[in-house]
Amino acid sequence: MAEALSADDARHWALLTRAAFAARRSEIDALNVFPVPDGDTGTNLYLTIDGAIEATVAAHDEAGILGTATLVQECRTLARAILLAARGNSGVIVSQIVGGLCQVVVEADADLLDAGLLAAGLARGAELARACVAHPQEGTILTVADAVAAATRSAAREGRPLAGVVDAAVQAATDALARTPDQLEVLARAGVVDAGGAGLVLMVEALHRVVSGTWTADPEGTLGGGPALRPREGWHVGPTSSVRPTDPDLADVPHRAGDLAGYAGGPAYEVMYLLSGTDADAVSTLTRVLDALGESLLVVGGPDLWNVHVHVDDPGAAVEAGIEAGRPHRIRITHFASQVGAPSAAGPTGETAVVACSAGPGIAALMAEAGALTVDSAPGHRASAGAILDAVREAGAPTVILLPNDKDTVLAAEAAGAAAAEEGVTVRVVPARTVVQGLAALAVYDPGQDVNDTVLAMTSAAVATRHGAVTVAVREALTWAGVCQPGDVLGIIDGDIALIGDDLAATARDVLGRLLAAGGELVTLVTGAGADPDLLAAVQGGLHHDHAEVEVIVIDGGQASYPLLIGVE
Repeated sequence: MAEALSADDARHWALLTRAAFAARRSEIDALNVFPVPDGDTGTNLYLTIDGAIEATVAAHDEAGILGTATLVQECRTLARAILLAARGNSGVIVSQIVGGLCQVVVEADADLLDAGLLAAGLARGAELARACVAHPQEGTILTVADAVAAATRSAAREGRPLAGVVDAAVQAATDALARTPDQLEVLARAGVVDAGGAGLVLMVEALHRVVSGTWTADPEGTLGGGPALRPREGWHVGPTSSVRPTDPDLADVPHRAGDLAGYAGGPAYEVMYLLSGTDADAVSTLTRVLDALGESLLVVGGPDLWNVHVHVDDPGAAVEAGIEAGRPHRIRITHFASQVGAPSAAGPTGETAVVACSAGPGIAALMAEAGALTVDSAPGHRASAGAILDAVREAGAPTVILLPNDKDTVLAAEAAGAAAAEEGVTVRVVPARTVVQGLAALAVYDPGQDVNDTVLAMTSAAVATRHGAVTVAVREALTWAGVCQPGDVLGIIDGDIALIGDDLAATARDVLGRLLAAGGELVTLVTGAGADPDLLAAVQGGLHHDHAEVEVIVIDGGQASYPLLIGVE
């Protein structure tokens, strides 16, 4: 048994983790409890670690240290590589876990990773992961990471050797994952464990194999890519999936109309600043203080630079909290009620650009016509933080507005924004969580307007857009509308499966009827790849008959999985 991990061992761990994610990606995807091909946590985790390894290999090859890099060199390169390779919210959270471990190694200038350093690194990683989510939920990957951190700290304090500390990590991760359905109702109803947490279990099991030479829970070796990939026992604990399409790993970013401070009864000021000269403990304290002060809190980045955003009534207190935590700079305070005509604190008028994620070629073309630089991003191949950062650089503007246009790309957009801030670019993320919300935001984009006014208008347009969709179930699941079977038509309203039918057009008309029940002047219909023209004709005919006063815009979006996306403004 090894008493400490070398740089070669660290490389072995990374490669085994990639192999485990590759072998189990489909199974983890299925844990997303959504009966359409849109859950991709396993795919995101695999692409995150795969991209990080490839970027690290390329960097070390260029530097002439490929295969001979020290542990510190490996960690320094990997920490940034995995952040930029991160895809989806789980990918970003894992990047923080790995980044925290790498930080500890670099700070210690260690040639070997012993039991104490491993425990400290996993604790730092858990702290960073939790800090990047404004309102963490228990029963997620964050809970599993905390359990691993606590168990390894305890084992290290007891003086257990590296193998004993890793044994404790595996046991804690497995036990914590098994408890996730008891902590999160959506998982309990689905009869599954948390998908991101399952990925973290694979990571610590890969570490166990490096240390011990054997798998803890997969003795046949199938985890590493063997021929017989069996379903993982204990991950699915019920025969059907009960679905409420939420992502428990997602940060509680502002996305509801009631969250829009300054014009919906919320706080009067937006405060943003970069924070340096701090540490994870101080950032954790800052996050708690700002959370108590206001709303719409986002604290992302690290270890040397953090990007802070919050809506408050007392901007002085928000800045003072930053001073207590470290050195805030590039401070921007916006008074929502008095922004018309005010000079921009984030850049001169006209010096802004928009980067938007797109789920289909037609959507990309329309967004480009509206002045946005687009990044391909859709379930199964969501944009990484690095791809978004590349687009920000390509935009070439001092201030860039980001439109993730998907709930599972919000954290990647924030990570890209934090990385861009290190390069002197101000990035503002508009919380568009669907394509139709992104299109609504782009419709009010004015590059000649003050950037604060522009971001406020785009955010207002996005969150005021009610959204729906129709799709076809690919597996049996217990949804909020009842049990669906493969082939059933699902009507989705504001992210929830609200209807189960047998006809796309009829279900789409029902979705529209519910969305328009609260009023609306403009309906946007975005058709998917290979959508039947009769579907669009039937929906348009129904709108003309039932809501002749409503204006209709039709877009050939070309997105996968959803024959029709619907927006109502």
